[in-house]
Amino acid sequence: MRERAKTEGLAAQLRHPPGGRDGRTMLLTLFVDRTGTGVWAAACVLYFTELSRLTATQIGLLLGLSSVAGIAGTPLAGRLAASYGVRPVLIGCHLLRVAALGAVLCCSAFWPLLALVALATLGDRAARAMEMLYATEVAGERRSAYRALSRTAMNAGYAAGAGLAALGLAVGTPAAYRALVVADVASFLVAAALVASLREPFPTRAADGAAADPAPRPSPWRDAGYLRFVALDAVLTIDDAILNVGLPLWLIHSTRAPHALVPAFLVVNTVVVVLAQLRVSALVHSARQAVRVVPVYGFAILGCCAAAALAHRTGAPAASALLLAAAVLVTLAELVRSVVSWELSVALAPERARPEYLGVAGMAHSTEKAAGPLLLTGAVLATGPLGWLTLGAATTAAAYAQRRYGALRLAALTR
Repeated sequence: MRERAKTEGLAAQLRHPPGGRDGRTMLLTLFVDRTGTGVWAAACVLYFTELSRLTATQIGLLLGLSSVAGIAGTPLAGRLAASYGVRPVLIGCHLLRVAALGAVLCCSAFWPLLALVALATLGDRAARAMEMLYATEVAGERRSAYRALSRTAMNAGYAAGAGLAALGLAVGTPAAYRALVVADVASFLVAAALVASLREPFPTRAADGAAADPAPRPSPWRDAGYLRFVALDAVLTIDDAILNVGLPLWLIHSTRAPHALVPAFLVVNTVVVVLAQLRVSALVHSARQAVRVVPVYGFAILGCCAAAALAHRTGAPAASALLLAAAVLVTLAELVRSVVSWELSVALAPERARPEYLGVAGMAHSTEKAAGPLLLTGAVLATGPLGWLTLGAATTAAAYAQRRYGALRLAALTR
């Protein structure tokens, strides 16, 4: 299996992914889901500005508070999946997003919109936890290869969604903005229909008594070791905020690089992900390998932060080169994190309580989504190059701490 994963190209693996038919259907589901998400991400600010007439402060508050609400989505979904199965919960997540974003079309007041966007965000974060859990069960030992393929599907979906949004925003009429929201809602309906065609990967507590385990299931909330892993994992997802918030704002406000370079960060990210994700996933085939690779994330972030700091007082060509190098390094960190985090969140969790544990593990990314932009704007960018270097050093230290704690927990689990 490993040799096949290493020698097959991306296209061949997409045709014959781990998990067979169900794995392939889930990849299609991810593409459809992220297409809608890409539409919403690109259009929501203008929609709220032009149609709902919200102020910039109100939009920032709405998106920030809804991100906080999303943190609750993953542990809630994990708890429900343990009782009712992954497939029904994932369908419910998509339908919750359909209802919430469909209702956005019918109101423009701030507080109702806040409640609806918070529900949609909660459903989004919960859906991601269920997608991870489903892929873990279906892909089995080849989950690192499946993670690489899923990132291809997701990136393609984001690109398709951004393209659709660009068309609607170019038209710029209220009807075009509403059509984009309708397209978003439709994507989640299609995703729910695709999930309905999947099989349920494992028995649940709600199954018949023969399938149930009479012993009490361990709780992640009482597992200090796993909670420590999740807390460190939240720190080790800072690459997302660096790429999408930190580098663009730093370029605009603190360097001489041309502002037109900002879109290039996402182009670099997309190209590097496509070219390198399978190679990076080939580095990790076991939890022990994942533990050894964790520090690579810290050093990649440290290099990115050093490049950003050096760009502060250089000329435009040098600043541009340094910031593009930072974008490459943070993307490499993202690739390492996506494989290592998934592998360890599964391997460090008791198999018989995997839904609950992976639900809690999903809080790491949700927490970073809410806190990461605030950290970058409120602390790192405000303190200049020193802030960047401090962030890089702190992330590297967290990576080594994760390596140590991960190794200790693996040793304890194998006794």
